[in-house]
Amino acid sequence: MLTPGELASRLNKLVISILLVGHQKCEPDWRQKPRTIKYHSVWLIIKGKGTFTIGGTHYPAEPGKLFCFAPGMIVERTTDPEQPLEYYFLRFHYTEVYEEKEQWISRSADEAWFPLEGMYTVTNTPQLIYLMEQLHMLWKRRGHMTAMRRKIVLQEFFLTLVADFRAQKIAGDTTAAIELTQDYMVGHYREPLTLEGLAQMAGLSVSHYSRLFKKYIGYSPIDYLTHLRVDRAKELLVLSDYRLKSIAGSVGYTDEFYFSRIFKKVTGFSPREYAKKHRFTPAK
Repeated sequence: MLTPGELASRLNKLVISILLVGHQKCEPDWRQKPRTIKYHSVWLIIKGKGTFTIGGTHYPAEPGKLFCFAPGMIVERTTDPEQPLEYYFLRFHYTEVYEEKEQWISRSADEAWFPLEGMYTVTNTPQLIYLMEQLHMLWKRRGHMTAMRRKIVLQEFFLTLVADFRAQKIAGDTTAAIELTQDYMVGHYREPLTLEGLAQMAGLSVSHYSRLFKKYIGYSPIDYLTHLRVDRAKELLVLSDYRLKSIAGSVGYTDEFYFSRIFKKVTGFSPREYAKKHRFTPAK
């Protein structure tokens, strides 16, 4: 399974179109014989018990379990007759569309795999159920503003899911320590921060801190700091007339040439190219 940061990164690149949202209460004799899945779908179990078989492997279907099915899967589903299943399901299409270094990249679902597949255990079940209820209610309505609301709620559903996975992976004091260093970098990115110093602040070894930070945030600590600095530099390049050396110094780089190399590596443009491309020119 991807780390929460990697999962968030993948989901952020997808544009998802809902095909169907449903709520099902199963009869005691409910059973779906083995079938080949045609559409991507998510099933959230909210009551009862059963067994879902995916590719010959049996999984318990019960509250706290979420199933993500993909086209081509062979799936069989049955309920416990004494505790019939109740679940929400969401069927969808998607495509991958995102901007990278000011270039738009687009891939179809055949080229870009969906990052969730199989069974997952979730702990924040009430919030996920609430969001599925909202999607189900909105699915029954029509209108452009309703369609926008559905997209927002769907994004919130996946965000809640990623946050749930993150909470399961990193617990308690460690999470707080990572957040502390993240906030410290936001407020002190101009200073000569080091990986050793950040790890010491978190009370962790350098290797353990780096690994947990990447899992929690999705970037290594140094990459995160670099992006903070570059983002601030973008603002200064576009909104001010400061010299490049001054801008480099104001975001934590004493060497303007090293700053230029880092800036181009992150954005694909030199600082001067970026400023020329984006700086506001008043009308004459």
